[in-house]
Order: sequence, then structure tokens, then C-alpha cells
Amino acid sequence: MNKQQSNQVRIELKQQFPLTIKRIGINGEGVGFFKRKIVFVPGALPGEEVVVEVTKVHPKFTEARVKKIRKASPQRTKAPCPVYEQCGGCQLQHLEYQGQLDAKRDILIQSLERHTKLNLDELDIRPTIGMDNPWHYRNKSQFQVGTQDGKAIAGLYSMNSNKLIDIDECIVQHPLTNKVTTEIIRIINDFKIPVYDEKQKRQIIKTIVTRVGFETGQVQVVLVTTEKKVPQKDLLVQEISKRLPEVVSIVQNINPKKTSLIFGDQTINLQGKDSIKERLDEFTYELSARAFFQLNPIQTSKLYGEAKKAAALTGNEKVVDAYCGVGTIGLWLADGAKEIRGMDVIKEGIDDAKKNAKASRVNHADYYVGSAEDLMPKWKQEGWRPDVVVVDPPRVGCDRKFLDTIKEVKPKRFVYVSCNPSTLAKDIEYLKREYRVEYLQPVDMFPQTAHVEVVAKLTLK
Repeated sequence: MNKQQSNQVRIELKQQFPLTIKRIGINGEGVGFFKRKIVFVPGALPGEEVVVEVTKVHPKFTEARVKKIRKASPQRTKAPCPVYEQCGGCQLQHLEYQGQLDAKRDILIQSLERHTKLNLDELDIRPTIGMDNPWHYRNKSQFQVGTQDGKAIAGLYSMNSNKLIDIDECIVQHPLTNKVTTEIIRIINDFKIPVYDEKQKRQIIKTIVTRVGFETGQVQVVLVTTEKKVPQKDLLVQEISKRLPEVVSIVQNINPKKTSLIFGDQTINLQGKDSIKERLDEFTYELSARAFFQLNPIQTSKLYGEAKKAAALTGNEKVVDAYCGVGTIGLWLADGAKEIRGMDVIKEGIDDAKKNAKASRVNHADYYVGSAEDLMPKWKQEGWRPDVVVVDPPRVGCDRKFLDTIKEVKPKRFVYVSCNPSTLAKDIEYLKREYRVEYLQPVDMFPQTAHVEVVAKLTLK
């Protein structure tokens, strides 16, 4: 078949064909090729020979589902979660853990292949650092609230759907977050507290966010609502305190918008403290409702340890902790730095960072509300330039202005902690004239999912 004929091959909806799975895709699906066209198959594993049925046809790729497994991977295993296939929160429970770690390194490689022109054979891409026990590791749950058969439920939306899956126990969550969320739903049902306004056709309570300190046992509950007034709110708060003594902070966040963002701009303390405490090694952190903190404390120690290795501090360096949140990474590096400056656009996070530095007796760290792209050039004009910049940005990656600031300020080392290999790869490509990639270290922060965290060490050429 010539090239022109192969381009004319059409794949039809509901068409069935055999497929050999080559690798795991960035969303955890199996990847194969049919008539030179890429096919994504959720639930299929590398090395498997399957028969698939086409579910969606796109111009550049096809989606399909497994009809039959002719040859199963030796790493295929039975997923222990009863709602695994409906929920969509995890993607890899059916793959043995070592296979997950190998797949995550390959997901990083795929991102570099797609978004950079680097010679990957020359790159030091290290094996993924995993967990001894890859279950019950998440310290925070964000369960959506809905109704089913006249009762309130809490859970996650099914993959590519608006169907809410009722979840009593999520086996990747810390047991306390499960217990607290389930009990709050029980309180809502016991006292018939409405979560949906039938007249207005509008959600009242949208989300229950529960965060636990692994080391302290303290729990914070955030009730995300569409408006300030919630029917029987005082009774709800009273019952949470009565039934759940481990809950030391109850907060309301108001988000009236229809958006994928959980939190709105207004936060009100309903009972107890504004924050909870968490410890990582010798550091204690104050965590307010909207402050960012890593979701897997056990792996966070390993992740920040890798960031510290990459920073290669000798005691004489000035360090910028960009997108610093509550100051976690900066404090982790503090004993090897001459001076730390951190910044974030969320004021509550900076307030927490200052408290955390004081609690850890770190006197050479200062924190600022603002963006790195505004503050760093200003400091450069004042004669202050960092030797090392550490950044842990959101999934969208670094702001282009921030990367331009890195090019302008030229720190000797740039340590990039990424939760999205695709945006990491794009940002590395943008910086490649000025910075060389020393190595990339994947860390598994979210076992059973397709997510992978990466510490990239970049040095000035």
C-alpha cells in the first residue's frame, strides 16, 4: 500500500480489529497502531494483544475499548477498588506496581519526544522512585456533592461524564479523609440538610474538601458552597464537631461560578482554627484552606530530597523559591542556603510560609506576595541575584514571562519540580539555548494513576 492509499484508510465507529499495545499513554491508556493510525485503548497494557471496538474517531487519532484480551500482560492484576472502572480517579490499578513505575518513566520520555528536539539517548532519565506501600497515601480529598434516590452522596465524576459515583471508601485516600467525608454526608442525610435548591435549580453545597495531617492527625473540612447562606449551617457545623473530634478546623468557601476550579475567592472560618498543622521530617507546616501542599506526604519527603540534591547547595547560595505556596521546598533547602526568598500570588499561602519559617527557626528566609516575573527583575536592578531558583508550578507549567525572567536573571542552577511532563518538556525546550539538562528524576507521587512528578536539574551553559 502506498502513502496516498494509507492516508485514505478510514476507521469507522464500532469497527473491530486486533491490536498490539506498544506503551502506556500520558492519560494511562494503552497505545497501539492500526493502519498507521494511533489508537488509544483505556485498560489495555503494553505487550497485550487485544481485539478492540472503536468508540470515537478523531482526525489524528482513534479511541477504542477492549472487546477481548487475546494475550494478557504478565503484569496485569485485578484492581482492588470496587468502583475502579466507573470512577475514573485512578487509571492503573490493573497494572502491577513495578509496571506502573516503568510506565511513568516512559510517559516522561514520550513528553520529551513530542515537545523537544533534544537527543534523548544523551539524557540521564532515571528510574522512577516509588512507594513501599502505594495505597492510602492522599492527605486531601475533594469529593463532589450530589443526590441519588433522594439522598445526598459524595464522590467523583465518572471519566468523561457528569455521572457522580458514590464513594464510601477511596483506597488511595488516607482513612481519616474517608471517615470524615462519609460522616458529613450521614449528618446531611440525618438532618435532611438540602444540598440542592429545587426552586433555583442550583447546587447549595458543591464540594466537601477534607485534608488530614498524616503526622499530627488534625483534620480540616472545607464546605464549598454557591452562596454564603446555607440552610441549617450552624447545625451542620455543630454535628461535625460533635461526631468528629479530630476535625479542628471547619471552613466555608464560596464559589458561585460554574467552573472546574474548586475554590472561590471568599473563605469564612466557621469553627476552630484557620489552619491545621503537618510535619515533614523536622519541619512543621501550617496549612490553611486554600494553601497548596503536596498530596502525598510520604513521597513529598523523597521529592524534596531530590530537589535538594539537584540544588547542590554549599551554604553560600542565594535561593529563590518561586510559586512557593506555604514555603515547603524553600524550608527544605534552608540549611544549605545563605538566603531564601519565596513568593506566591496567594496571600494566605505567604502568611503560612512566614509562620512555617518562624516555627522551624529559619531566620534567613523572607516571603513576598507577588509573582517571580515581577519581583526577580526588580531584585536584579537592586543588585540581588539568585544562584539557584527552585520552582514547583501548577499543571499548566511556568508562565512564559517567568521563563523569560530566568533567561534574564541567569541563575547558575534551575531546579524544576514538575507535576506535568508535557509542560515540563515544553519549558525545557524554551530554555535549551541557555540551560543544559543535567538529569531528570521521576517520582511517583500518585500510585495507581497516570500522573508522574519529575525533578529536573538544569544548569546554565
